[in-house]
Amino acid sequence: MKLSSILRRIELEHVSPLVNDDIRPCEARRRTWTSLAFHNFWLLINCNIATFLTGSALVPLGLAWWQAIVSIVIGNILATAALLLSSLPGAYYHIGFSVYSRAVWGIWGSQFTIWNRIFLSFADLDGQYGFQAWVGGQCFYLILLSWDPQYESSIPNTIPTGTGMTSAQFVSYVVFCVISLPFLWIRPHRLQRFFYVASAVTMAFFLALLTWTLATMGPAGFGSTINSAGTIPLTGGSGSTAWLMVYGAMSTVGSIAAGILNQNDYARLATRPRDAILGQAFAYPLYCTFASVLGIIVVAATQNRFAGEAIWNPPTLFVRLLQHDDGAGTRAAVFFSGLALLTSQLGSNIPGNALAGGIDLSSTFPRYINIRRGAYLTALMSPVVNPWRLVDTATVFLTVLSSYGVFLAPMTGLMAANYVVVCRGKIKVDDLYRGDAGGIYWYSYGVNWRAPVAWIVGTVPCLPGFISQVNSSVKVTDGAVQLFYMNYLYGFVASAVVYALLHRVFPATALDGFVRDEISARGLQQHYRDRWDFESSDTPVWSVKAGEAMATAVSV
Repeated sequence: MKLSSILRRIELEHVSPLVNDDIRPCEARRRTWTSLAFHNFWLLINCNIATFLTGSALVPLGLAWWQAIVSIVIGNILATAALLLSSLPGAYYHIGFSVYSRAVWGIWGSQFTIWNRIFLSFADLDGQYGFQAWVGGQCFYLILLSWDPQYESSIPNTIPTGTGMTSAQFVSYVVFCVISLPFLWIRPHRLQRFFYVASAVTMAFFLALLTWTLATMGPAGFGSTINSAGTIPLTGGSGSTAWLMVYGAMSTVGSIAAGILNQNDYARLATRPRDAILGQAFAYPLYCTFASVLGIIVVAATQNRFAGEAIWNPPTLFVRLLQHDDGAGTRAAVFFSGLALLTSQLGSNIPGNALAGGIDLSSTFPRYINIRRGAYLTALMSPVVNPWRLVDTATVFLTVLSSYGVFLAPMTGLMAANYVVVCRGKIKVDDLYRGDAGGIYWYSYGVNWRAPVAWIVGTVPCLPGFISQVNSSVKVTDGAVQLFYMNYLYGFVASAVVYALLHRVFPATALDGFVRDEISARGLQQHYRDRWDFESSDTPVWSVKAGEAMATAVSV
């Protein structure tokens, strides 16, 4: 069968090079996320093993426990501010990240940001399906161990030691991936019931874990993780307490950088704009701080029972407990812990990674890929990055978390500057689906050259310090390392300022004329909202002209 015939068979309905049913603006029927839905979403995204590891990864750097907590709180405040700014276009115009990127980078220039997100769906820790699936496999591994404490030895290991896993662990990883597949079928606007169950189980487990560790730590009390007063100098070079706290704060933001960048994909589902704003403003910093601090406390409370060893990975902690006592009580505790952690991983991995990757792929290949197909492709491709080798130590984990802020913070700064400063809250939604020079977001040949220039300014200065952290043999100045430590804040602000200045000095004529039009941003938002509400499933979908996609009506 010819390729053209295959493509015709798999082509979706009502599509063009720029639109399909999953990336058009959300009408009333798909705007189902209340404040509670956003609350549950961030509870699941933050109350998981990855956030637990983030908090306990700061202490090995040399910070005292309270200094690590201060870094976490500051980082979460900055992350919340960036998150809310990033959510505004979705909340008020009901368009997703990939579509809004066209307003910033140009119709075709936006592919740069989308492909970055697609790559991160496969390859980073916060937005990476493979890593979270591997951790989910470790959780299922606990369930298997609770049934048979000799499970590890019952499966001959045929995998080389250098890979970082065993055959038994790989089997658990595969099982978790299979368990995840049915959940990928759920469309984002129908996730609320799943959120209710997963968030309740997750919160109950983390509270139970905290209670158990504190109640059973015995007279020895906390270990050195929380008793350490810190021995490094308070100020000075990049190895001082002050700079390591900055590094910790930026790493906290970096851990959610991918989620901040594409949050419009979920903010567009808000029943009302204030649901997206209020539902995230309190839930995000609350649960991210809670899970990170809980990690530090749990590590410290369990340290003395393992001869002073700080075990910062929860599945490893339960494996060690089972090795000390494989009685019925311990096995039951490990089973329910594994089940709760597995639920937590599903709750964070499905919406945070699989569906996010599906949306990005849908916007890149709208003729052939919708969210469901994209989510399954994300799951299928995730093992390519060898997720079992991504994280070996706390220091490596933190370095990986920090690195993505270098590239994603400037993109987020561009989005915020475009919406708040350049466009003053006004978006011409129809033109986001036009692929010709008649649209105001065409700029020059479909690319807004101001965006890549501003992104380079926010990214390149941090690269020397980033490279030196990844490869210790590379030596750079202390200033370069310190700039890398500030990567998210610098990248966001620098790119936002440069982007706004370039639009001020070299205005885009068509865009500038639209922004100066007498209609207010609030009036424009209400116009589109009424339009999406009016155009229901009984109206035509989208009319597509040759070479362009022009939004004329929307439906489910």
